[in-house]
Amino acid sequence: MITKFMTEITAKFNPFSACAKPARLFLTFLPPNARASGTSITTSLLPRDSAEPSSLKVKFKDGKELNFDCGKINIKGVVEEVDRHSRKLQKAADLTD
Repeated sequence: MITKFMTEITAKFNPFSACAKPARLFLTFLPPNARASGTSITTSLLPRDSAEPSSLKVKFKDGKELNFDCGKINIKGVVEEVDRHSRKLQKAADLTD
């Protein structure tokens, strides 16, 4: 996963809910130096009895924001969408260099 184009990651989930799995797994896929490279990572843990759905938001350097409803998408879909946009930004960066 190309993380150098991500500027902000916000995850909100109930850790005891099954639909929180994509958000939890996405956070584990981030490299240990993601915060040092300028990415702001914010996590919010919801209470066990919360009715609010789990969500994941990813902002990129070009201003695009991807919002994922973790109850409707799996981790494979999240990673594919994020990588698709990151590859597009990587291609644009390679062409300008």
